[in-house]
Amino acid sequence: IRKILKNTATMSSDGPYGRHGYQAQPSAYGQGASYSSAPGSGGYAAPGYGQPGQSYGGASYSAPAPPGGYGQPEPSPYSAGSGAEGDEDKSKSGKRSTALQALNNNVLIWAGFFSVSLFVYFMVSGGDFSFLMTYGAMARMFGFGILNVKTFTSKRATGVSIKSLQLYSLVFFFRLTSIIRHEGYLPYDKSGDWLYHVIEVLALLFTSSALYGCMVPFRQTYQADADKFGEISVPAGCGAVYLAVPVLVLSCIIHPNLNSDFFSDVAWTYAMYLESLALIPQLYMFQKQATGVVELLTAHFVAALGFGRILEFTFWIYSYHELSNSSGSNLPGYLAIFSQFIQLVLMLDFFYYYYVAIKNATPMVLPSHSSGMGMV
Repeated sequence: IRKILKNTATMSSDGPYGRHGYQAQPSAYGQGASYSSAPGSGGYAAPGYGQPGQSYGGASYSAPAPPGGYGQPEPSPYSAGSGAEGDEDKSKSGKRSTALQALNNNVLIWAGFFSVSLFVYFMVSGGDFSFLMTYGAMARMFGFGILNVKTFTSKRATGVSIKSLQLYSLVFFFRLTSIIRHEGYLPYDKSGDWLYHVIEVLALLFTSSALYGCMVPFRQTYQADADKFGEISVPAGCGAVYLAVPVLVLSCIIHPNLNSDFFSDVAWTYAMYLESLALIPQLYMFQKQATGVVELLTAHFVAALGFGRILEFTFWIYSYHELSNSSGSNLPGYLAIFSQFIQLVLMLDFFYYYYVAIKNATPMVLPSHSSGMGMV
């Protein structure tokens, strides 16, 4: 009995189910077996049969570790490339924000102009149809105001034609010499009593200021290589004479007689005819620019002049018969309508690309050659 109890005690301590570590000595099954629970190790040494410390021919089998190892979180399948996609999304978001801000600025510029226009109409105007003349003058003044903002805030004269500014300076000067001395060409509307004069004076000041900025402080940024209209057999920068001189001769020959004063009638007619051609050097410069990109403020400036021309063209369509000469012929009226119509035709392409730029809040891009401006 004592021998049996001793053997039993030995078995309980050293057997495969011994209480000291559950296996005090390796058995035939599992000798040399090991299992690593270290995270990520993934190794499992297979046991050998009957040979201590050996496995199948001395080789070991390692089970493949799962991604991230045992006990480690698996990487997300969506994490790869998420940084690049995030950067791309941020870039698109930034572009949308910039475009939206530009669109808001465009809307604010024109909203401010139309708000002032309504105020003037209800507070100063008498509501006569001839207010269109005053409104057209306001649009021109607004355009040259934008040009001054563009020139003096950016301190650059890029994309601006000095020749067009020279011609517009002549337009406002000669018109003022006529309407200050006589009333024959003033609007019948109440705004023609004083407001029309003030607008024309401000337009002349704005034009002269922009011309000064382009020719003196910011001359180094002026693109003389693109502003080449009419520079044939004349000194550089004097190409505008090919428009100014022939129009003056035409005005002396064909002009209305509302003031019954030759110099006053010719001065007003000269301003009318010349204004229809004054934008040609600017449109020509747009066409000759290498990139075709037009700054939005410059585009606003030209669009405002075009809008003013549309208003005046609408007025003279119904009032051209008043522009008769001393013999009673309406030829000056027909010529005034024709000259304004030609200007609007030349600007058709510009208006289209301007609308696209405003709609998309992007810089205005003109083709190198187009049907309308190809005529310039």
